Amino acid sequence: MQLQQLLAGVAVFDENPTITSLVCDSRKVTEGCLFVCIDGVAIDAHRFAAEALNTGAAAVVVQRDLGLPHQILVEDTRLAWALLSANWFGHPADRLHIIGITGTNGKTSTTYLLKQMLEACGHKVGLCGTIQNLIGDRVVPSASTTPDAYALQRLFAEMADEQCDYVVMEVSSHALHQRRVAGVCFAAGVFTNLTQDHLDYHKTMENYCDAKRLLFLQSECAVVQQNDPWVDRLTAGLTCPIYRFGIGDNADYYASDIQYRPDGVDFTVNAGDRSQRVSLAMPGEFSVNNAMGAVTAALAVGLPFDKVCGAISALTGVNGRAEIIPTDSDFTVVVDYAHTPDGLEKICQTLQLGLRGRLITLFGCTGDRDRTKRPIMGAIAARLSDLLVLTSDNPGSEDPMDIIDEVLPGIPEGTPMVILPDRAEAVRWAIENARPGDTVLLAGKGHETYQILKDRTVDLDERKIVAEVLAGKKD
Repeated sequence: MQLQQLLAGVAVFDENPTITSLVCDSRKVTEGCLFVCIDGVAIDAHRFAAEALNTGAAAVVVQRDLGLPHQILVEDTRLAWALLSANWFGHPADRLHIIGITGTNGKTSTTYLLKQMLEACGHKVGLCGTIQNLIGDRVVPSASTTPDAYALQRLFAEMADEQCDYVVMEVSSHALHQRRVAGVCFAAGVFTNLTQDHLDYHKTMENYCDAKRLLFLQSECAVVQQNDPWVDRLTAGLTCPIYRFGIGDNADYYASDIQYRPDGVDFTVNAGDRSQRVSLAMPGEFSVNNAMGAVTAALAVGLPFDKVCGAISALTGVNGRAEIIPTDSDFTVVVDYAHTPDGLEKICQTLQLGLRGRLITLFGCTGDRDRTKRPIMGAIAARLSDLLVLTSDNPGSEDPMDIIDEVLPGIPEGTPMVILPDRAEAVRWAIENARPGDTVLLAGKGHETYQILKDRTVDLDERKIVAEVLAGKKD
């Protein structure tokens, strides 16, 4: 591609060489590439600009004047990277109707609900999310909630080339703040909720909310959870249509007559003068809110009401989200991705509704992330559980016991508790010590089948551990 074509809408530059590749990693610089210098969280790539030119880069994109030849100066190289990536792949997002979902919790469940609704209406749908990326039914590996701008545009191109007409995608606050989705026009943006998370990055809840709000500045309509305390800040000054959803008739689209079951929930969907009873195979009030967010987004982009409601009743659940593990035992095992105070509180409250025995909650806190939420999560788990199994999540560079020591101040003295830093050992202990009628909650890992340690990543599939322990019990 010619440089002038690649720079369209990004910058003005006199030279027009043929560009062989577009890179932002100095280790991937090759002859004739365009190297974009991003000032990252850990490394500022401007320090490699001169080396990139010496290695053969045709030009470098910078956001401060380095006094180099073949230098293209822009205001924001993150924004430039996103727009250049869109140009490189021929703006594939323009061939797709993209629905973006943001929020602290509920993004994954909402995307899967929406995908099924769209497919029930005859559309081929791409999905971009935490668990995996999908092009129709084909799985494409997922490395993060929202990919890097280049990887995202490449994925959009694959989806468009394979005749997808809709894409539903999770959009993280990091991705919005780092401009990964810049230049993408969303047919609808969906806001699920906002609770404490990622304050190691955003520093304040106000900053966190404002990062989420960026999605709606590039959306044709906003679909928002009416009862969330941050919704007024999020929607202030928006010029696009706003559709509000929730539980209770203060919203435009709402759920009523809710009946909770241990394995799901029944409720009535209300949308103007239309209403329909549905049955969702996902337990809890939070599942109702997620479903209503998906319903509202589907109706906002023009899907038929009856097919949307029919898709809710057909959903079988989402991997790692209030997922009930088959055990053939007299106790229940639930795997959930809850790794924030709000997420942990909601899943514990949900499981309390159908409890016959004890609620045994196994959880840990992620390393190298917001440390302030650790004692808060300890307090929530202690208040809502009969027995705690305190362990590790993804400790990363931190020592697991150091993380646990920061959880303990939130747990009242005398709380029944076992501390087992080795998560696999902790899962085994919880299953081995479950009694008839108990519910064992394995919180934090959800869909993940690995654990990130200081020096390596190890296999850790909690479903397999549960199966092994139960097989041993039978023997």
